[in-house]
Amino acid sequence: MKPILINILVILLFTSCGIIDTKPQNKHLTYQNIVILSDMSSRLDNKPSKDLEEIHKIIQFFKNECVKPGEKIGDKSSVTFSTFSGLVSASIDIDKFKGLGAKQQFINSTGVYQNNGLQKQIEVFEKKAKSVYANARNQGLDLISILSEKIENEGIIKQNKELTDGIDTTFINYENNIYIFTDGYLEYLNKKTNSQFYFGILEIDKIRQFCIANKSDIATTLKANQLLTLPALTGKKNQFISLHILETHERDKNDKLQTYKYPKGLRDNEILEAVWRKWALESGFRSFEWKKY
Repeated sequence: MKPILINILVILLFTSCGIIDTKPQNKHLTYQNIVILSDMSSRLDNKPSKDLEEIHKIIQFFKNECVKPGEKIGDKSSVTFSTFSGLVSASIDIDKFKGLGAKQQFINSTGVYQNNGLQKQIEVFEKKAKSVYANARNQGLDLISILSEKIENEGIIKQNKELTDGIDTTFINYENNIYIFTDGYLEYLNKKTNSQFYFGILEIDKIRQFCIANKSDIATTLKANQLLTLPALTGKKNQFISLHILETHERDKNDKLQTYKYPKGLRDNEILEAVWRKWALESGFRSFEWKKY
């Protein structure tokens, strides 16, 4: 009986001292970094804008699927909004809260954040976006060059990091998603100075005519003739980014008659999608999505 009691005491002693399991307890956690960029060109005046409705859906995704008030603890996700020509106009970054207690009060809009928590900041975010759409217009910007500049120099992309206490390590992974609201045309005012990333009606029609003359589809045409596409623009951070182009307007579509100027397979936005996709994948982006809505 005595040996049994001794063994039990030894086990209890080792357990209380934490000696039984000394293996590192590593964790892998993934959070979202959502960046919304809006092309504030004349497209907004040509047809009714649907951007704000889609931005609302993105914000609801951020709230209900990323942060999850009342369900999730310790989220580090973020969402920002800006025009191509400006700095960040609206931002909610859960990662800025270092203390778990304050973070959860903000997320759940309780305690000191009862009237200024996540729900209130979502309302402020959407009001700021609405104000920008009502007042900002920028004609003819070089979207590709500006996008690269923002990625490399404006700190909109989050990189993975590790947190350790010397034994256990937590690996923090960020999924960077950039949502660009545009009609897909890359027309800017200083084409004569630098036409590197200019892609408008003339460039689209060159691809269309090449397809017709050679009886080929768009993808085959772009593969056969690099001069008809956009040059790749690689960057160290591109590999961490999923790029989403939310195309809002089709110039060659008659909304009233629901007809197109060109046949299927040769329409403007089919060509634009293929050009954007080829450029994004050759530039090393993690993934690419073209969404028409």
